[in-house]
Amino acid sequence: MKATFIVEKTNTGYSAYSEEYNAATTAKTYKELKENMLEALNLFLEEENLPLATEKDIVVKFDLAQFFDYYNGINILALSEKMGINNSLISQYKTGKKYPSEKQVQKIFQGIKSYGAELASIDLV
Repeated sequence: MKATFIVEKTNTGYSAYSEEYNAATTAKTYKELKENMLEALNLFLEEENLPLATEKDIVVKFDLAQFFDYYNGINILALSEKMGINNSLISQYKTGKKYPSEKQVQKIFQGIKSYGAELASIDLV
């Protein structure tokens, strides 16, 4: 049994919802969110008299499409070159055609934060 959760960044932390089951949750940190996803899923499964899930039963997908839609002014080509990630792949994440792994999401967000810090450190004359 696998349960896929879509994870979204919010103003107060994170939210997640299952694509297959009636389970959703929120948390301030990603670590807490992972624990809450399992708890929310097991509450649903328990109500349905189904076997309980383990952490291995949860598949996490990050909603980068939502991020890129909200920040639609970000130049994907420039960002992908700066991060060393294929432009076509970033474009597929942006449109939701593909979902990145957790490791890839962390790489992308580190790249975005680095890019933002670089811009914030610039003084114009």
